Amino acid sequence: MKQLTGLDATFLFLETASQFGHVSSYSVFERPDEPYEPLAAWRQQIERRLHLLEPLRRRLREVPLGLDHPYWIDDPDFDLDFHVRHTAVAPPGDDQQIGDLVARIVGRPLDRRRPLWESYVIEGLPDDRFAILTKVHHATVDGASGVELLTLMLDTDPDGDELPAADHAWIPDRVPSDGEMVLRGLGGLVRKPARAALLSARTVRELGRATRNPVMVAAANQVRSGLRGPLGAVLNIGRSRDTSVEPVGPLPTLSPPRTPFNATITPHRRFAFRSVPLQTIKDIKSALGATVNDVVMAACAGGLRTWLELHDALPDGPLVAMIPVSVRTGEEAERWTNRVSAIFASLPVDEPDPLERVRRVHEAMVDAKQLFDAVPAESLTDFAQFPPPAVFALAMRTATRLTGRYGMPVNVVISNVPGPREPLYAAGAKLLHYYPVSTIVDGQGLNVTVQSYLDTLDFGLVSCRELVPDLWDMVDAMVDDVALLAKAAGVAGPNG
Repeated sequence: MKQLTGLDATFLFLETASQFGHVSSYSVFERPDEPYEPLAAWRQQIERRLHLLEPLRRRLREVPLGLDHPYWIDDPDFDLDFHVRHTAVAPPGDDQQIGDLVARIVGRPLDRRRPLWESYVIEGLPDDRFAILTKVHHATVDGASGVELLTLMLDTDPDGDELPAADHAWIPDRVPSDGEMVLRGLGGLVRKPARAALLSARTVRELGRATRNPVMVAAANQVRSGLRGPLGAVLNIGRSRDTSVEPVGPLPTLSPPRTPFNATITPHRRFAFRSVPLQTIKDIKSALGATVNDVVMAACAGGLRTWLELHDALPDGPLVAMIPVSVRTGEEAERWTNRVSAIFASLPVDEPDPLERVRRVHEAMVDAKQLFDAVPAESLTDFAQFPPPAVFALAMRTATRLTGRYGMPVNVVISNVPGPREPLYAAGAKLLHYYPVSTIVDGQGLNVTVQSYLDTLDFGLVSCRELVPDLWDMVDAMVDDVALLAKAAGVAGPNG
């Protein structure tokens, strides 16, 4: 048994009848020349490497009364055929048909009585292609570990990779009784108050150092010094006691305006996707002295500007974007968990000039990283460990409902995930595109996730169907803005 971290459990607690905690991927494959049955091939692909894919065979075991965070157990009733499914669009399916199918599938919650994933083989695509839509709960993986999971599910050799043998025969867990889980939960509660106090003191101290506030540093150190007994000796192992103050400058202030997609969401989804050559993005960033992420963010800002203008909703100032950031070090004891934080940056949709948008994005990202560096990311995410889960779950759902009604601290989530640079295969079928399909919450009814694969940048947009019914117009506007940026930078555009 392994216990979920507070951050992992947060993605369970936020779920309601209209917002879901799973993330997905829509992958398009080229069918091999020989006779090929995608469903049978994909099922066999997963089955032969199940011993490498720990998240696929574990399910939740809740602690009664919400006394502590849930645990993962190896599912004694694991049934691969429950998770690998078959569907199709009427051939030859166009992008909008496929987007509607994906939207319907991701608009349904995962069954918590089973391992938290599903994989759909989709046939009927043009050019005799097929696709695989895989849903995995965010409690299991973040963006970085999701890419790792993908690479483990696929082959690097079209003839199939040689896989390492399992270390031992797989033996599922015995499902612990409610009484056993209650005892575990009570044991966890005993340790949390002192750990929470230490974390709070450390966070205040780091924020004080970052903001040139020696009073905050001194107060935090005083709290910490009160934990110097046997308990403090244990809790403070490996903790730095540096009391110096390292100024990093003033922290930026962000104020998100209202937009049509910042409202309470329904369970209904839209999904739209497009691709651009990665080389175009790289050429633009080199010509402008920017980064790949600057260019992606600027193209998203330009596309959103166009869409907001068409809806008479363009604000006078910038939007506020949340950009997820991996805080993985490579030294984590547990690979299948969330190690993610976020930075917050202004998104200049109010800027009509494309080159000026890139410059403003670059400056905004510098400011955002300054704020991100003010407090160690693990300090913020670790706070999720301490509230009793029953209370935290209610608080999370209440908070999202309130932000949907009264305003969200951010307008949109934009994520740029680097993907594999080598070709991947599913039982001989070559992966052509990997479109991310993320999640939305109340108050933030739009998510833009971009993932690179080989020489392509794949855009995947998810929205609430009622808030952004014309999502295809938005993603097309973003791709058009890439062409506009290329022209302004004096480089070849997406179409050469």
